Formats: sequence, structure tokens, C-alpha cells
Amino acid sequence: MAEGNAEWWRGCVIYQIYPRSFQDTTGDGSGDLRGITNRLQHVASLGADAVWLSPFFKSPMADMGYDVSDYQDVDPMFGTIEDFDALIAEAHRLGLKIIIDQVLSHSSDKHEWFVESRASRDNPKADWYVWADARPDGSAPNNWLSLFGGPAWEWDATRRQYYMHNFLASQPDLNFHNPEVQDALLETVRFWLERGVDGFRLDTVNYYFHDQWLRDNPPLAASVAGTNEATTTYAFQMHLFDKTQPENLTFLGRFRALLDEHGGRAAVGEVGDEDRSLQTLAAYTSGGDKLQMCYTFDLLGPQFSAAHIRGCVEAFETAVADGWVCWAFSNHDVVRHVSRWTRPGGDPEMVAKFSIALLSCLRGSICLYQGEELGLEEAELAFEDLRDPFGIRFWPGIKGRDGCRTPMAWEAGADNAGFTSGKPWLPVPVGHRACAVDIQNGEQSSVLAAYRAMLGLRKRHPALVTGSIRFLDAEGDVLAIIREGGGETLLCVFNFADEPASWPVPPHLGAVEAIDVGMVAAGALEDHALVLPPLACFLGRMI
Repeated sequence: MAEGNAEWWRGCVIYQIYPRSFQDTTGDGSGDLRGITNRLQHVASLGADAVWLSPFFKSPMADMGYDVSDYQDVDPMFGTIEDFDALIAEAHRLGLKIIIDQVLSHSSDKHEWFVESRASRDNPKADWYVWADARPDGSAPNNWLSLFGGPAWEWDATRRQYYMHNFLASQPDLNFHNPEVQDALLETVRFWLERGVDGFRLDTVNYYFHDQWLRDNPPLAASVAGTNEATTTYAFQMHLFDKTQPENLTFLGRFRALLDEHGGRAAVGEVGDEDRSLQTLAAYTSGGDKLQMCYTFDLLGPQFSAAHIRGCVEAFETAVADGWVCWAFSNHDVVRHVSRWTRPGGDPEMVAKFSIALLSCLRGSICLYQGEELGLEEAELAFEDLRDPFGIRFWPGIKGRDGCRTPMAWEAGADNAGFTSGKPWLPVPVGHRACAVDIQNGEQSSVLAAYRAMLGLRKRHPALVTGSIRFLDAEGDVLAIIREGGGETLLCVFNFADEPASWPVPPHLGAVEAIDVGMVAAGALEDHALVLPPLACFLGRMI
């Protein structure tokens, strides 16, 4: 992205780092900020524009840092505030933006705000969290559920009231209906803006407000009919009142105004809103006065087909007139996409290369998750190795998120693949060693080479970064896309099938000149038809 470009975020490539698993420099088995700084050259070599850092704030680590006890300090396990300043300086030297993960919807129960709030019903912070009286029979105020299992309410013996928690009981929800809470949280954002961060990833951005009247959520129709096959109770309800409240739009306007005060800063929101996700994304990114972009979980699931990709993208383009999306196939909360999408007997390396070609051709910004550029598969972990509270609680029906959070593989022959000299906080899978960075560097047929090639190609073609998108009809499991902008028109065609496919090029497109897609399996143009091997793509320029 061009230096000084206020819209650097539009079409950018974001690389997500999970700090605990990136690089350890102290030998304690957990990654740290100095480790990230030492490895930023790797991120820059991919062609990324920005780095998203998952939480590194002071925390009891009940939910791996998503339970913040001090929004304005670095947890000692990751280093110091000076280490963060050094990271920012090195990132900017390399031309990388830094996006940090802001967890505003809830804090840790060890945060000083909550400690004061729970002390009495009449202290200055008594209304900073969501408190409610028990029903006459002592049960919770309503039927709201926690994503991590059970009711979204925890009884507190000191206040003799319940407090709300959408996640762990140790993650109480802040009361955004209180203007003082909003002011205090925005001041924590200002703190990091003044330290030079370029943007924010807003965790659970649609969970900030709750219904003031605490109305019960209705059940899903499938739950009433007895056909709901959900693995958690949270998925039995329509979440009409415990999240995605209209008041959130006003707060996001305040957040955007703070960003605009500092110039050239951006935010991407995480929207988890079941069937309403696209409508919520549209509301949160429209008008140029709220968030610059959001992402949903549409492409973070098991569906892997031309029809699914087209359906998701067209639905977004229809719903979001002037907003912007950030697409991702993997992150720290889901099974790695190479494992989700490789069919029985399939080749994970081919899936990895095909996926980065596809992601590079979608309209929007794109987010990569550490290790996907190596083609890492989901780790199979024993129960005794788990650290994720979600997986520990629901094992074995749900194995949790630790399988995608295992340490990076840097050096195949080094202890713990070069991640740490100590005992790693999660095991380094034996199979990941063969995918290590030092093995793939310089190997022209590697997944890493394919990532660098495709991200480089994306940068060279403005149509792929900010151009328009439309789809052409295709038979079978073939996806045909037209990207247009910056004085060029590109044809991008993908064969998702395990068998070869042929796609006749429509006569109205005229002549097409093939573009080299590096080590990704490529189709060929023969007699006005594209011949596509399995999991292959064709990129061409209209001439």
C-alpha cells in the first residue's frame, strides 16, 4: 500500500499473528513480542500490508488473553511496553501496519473496574457491568446463554445479584448503556493510537450492547421442531436481545470519530450473528462513519464449493452497497482450512495453493492466519494437552481451538521446530516440521512460494485489490469471476472438483491473455475453452 494512503486498508493483505505461538525468545515456552519483532521480515517477505496481533494485554489468561485485566499494559509473559514500541518501529520500518485486537465487550473479572463494580451496589462503578436481580425463585434474570456453555448469568454473593457473561464466567460483560463505560474504553483505544498503532480488530463487535429490558430470546424454529442438531446449547436460540442492538451504531460512530482524529487508522470488526451476519456487516460498514470493514464466519466453515463462494460473495455485494468486507479462510478460532477442505484421499498442498489463489481474487481485504502460508494442517492433540477452556469443557464432541493454535514451524531440524528452547505451551506437531519455513524458503514448488507469488500478483493488478466483481455462469463445480478496475479486466476461473473440467469462454469476452499463477495448478486456454485440471485456476487479462 502506498505510504500516506489513508485508505491503505481497502484491499490490503493482513497477516494474523497469535503471539503465544509465533516465536519465543525467553525459553518459557510461550511466544513474545520480541519474538514477533525478530520474525517480521518473514511476514514482509510474503507481501502482507499489515499485521493483526491477537491480544497481548495483561490478563489472567483464562481465555488466552481475551480476558483483559489491564487494557493499557503488556502482560509480562509477552514482554514490556517498550518491547511493543520496538515492534511498532520495526514493523513500520518494513512497511507493515500494526492492527491490535481490542476486546471491548467484556473484561476479566480481575480487572479493577469489575473488582470495584462487584463490591457494592452503590459504588462509582456499580453500573459499569451488566447486573440484574434474580427472579423470585432465585433463577437467572432471563434465558440468555453463554457461548461457552450454560446460562449467560453468574450469581455474585457480595452484591446478591447476577452479572452477565457471553463467554466464560470470568469474562463479565461491560455495560455499554453507561456513557462512562464508553468513555473509559475509548480512552484505552486512544492510548494505543498515541503509541502508533495503525488499526484495530474489534473482537465480538456486535456483542457490545444488550437489550435494556432483558427480554428472553426466542427459540429457533428447528429447536421447537426438535430437528436442531447443534453441538452447543447457544445455537438453540435466536439471539435477538443479547447482542446486535441498534445502540451499537452510535458507539461505532464515536469509535470511528476517534480513529479519524488520528488520520489513516482503520478498524475491522468480527461479526458473529448467525443468519443476520450480512445485514449486521452492512450496517456497521456503511456510510463512511463507522467501521472501515468487517468479517463474518461465512468462509470459515466446512463448505468448499464454487456455489458456496459465489453465494457468499454475491450476498455480500447485494447487502452492502458502500461497505467493505475482509475475507479469511482460517483464523485462531476455527479448524485450519487445509484440513477442513481437503477431501479424503486429497492433497492438502494442492488445497493450500488453490485456496490462496482463490482468496487473492476475491473483492475485499484478505486476512491470512499464521502458518497457512506453510500449508499447516490442524493438529490432533490429546485431551491432556488442551489449554482452550472451550475444548476442555465440550471434549470430545468439540475438540476446541488449540488444534489451530500450535506453534509456528521455523526450522525443521531445531528443537520444537525453532519455536522455543523450552517446553512449548502446546506441542509442536511432528508433521509440521516437514513444512517448516527453512525447508520451504527457496523451494519454488512450495506452498510458501505459491503464497508469495499470488500475493505479488495481487499487488501488481489493481483490479484484484479494489476492482469490481461479477460472476459468470459455469457448469459443475467451476467458479468464473470477472474483476475490473484500474484500467484492466481480469478473468479468474477456478475448478473446485476432483476431476478435470472444461469451461467455454463466452464470445463476448473477446481475446484473453493468460497470466502466470506461479506454482498453483493452472488451466490452459484451448480453442476458446479453458481446460482446468482438478483444483486448478486460470487467470487471464482481457486484451
